Amino acid sequence: EVQLVESGGGLVQPGGSLRLSCAASGFTFASTWMNWYRQAPGKGLEWVSGISTSSGNHRYRDSVKGRFTISRDNAKNTLYLEMNSLKIEDTAMYYCEYSGYRGQGTQVTVSL
Repeated sequence: EVQLVESGGGLVQPGGSLRLSCAASGFTFASTWMNWYRQAPGKGLEWVSGISTSSGNHRYRDSVKGRFTISRDNAKNTLYLEMNSLKIEDTAMYYCEYSGYRGQGTQVTVSL
């Protein structure tokens, strides 16, 4: 059974930082491209970032380039998203994703 468990969200002021984690199980994590998605209140799901199996290829949506860094630890079956210089518009539920599977998400709220 595929399981994805996100953690690390919270409330932070603009300009702050958070590190999200996603613990994966039930599939061969090291052989799989992984993604982060997010969904803001009242909006649709949007792709945020993706990483290749060996971490050699990272991709980001334009609005987070230079602020977010995706990484993975294949030995720990864990995906990460380091988020710096957070903006109010980054407020959303964040999900890790594999082949259509998503976890329950972790809430990120950026507010004064």
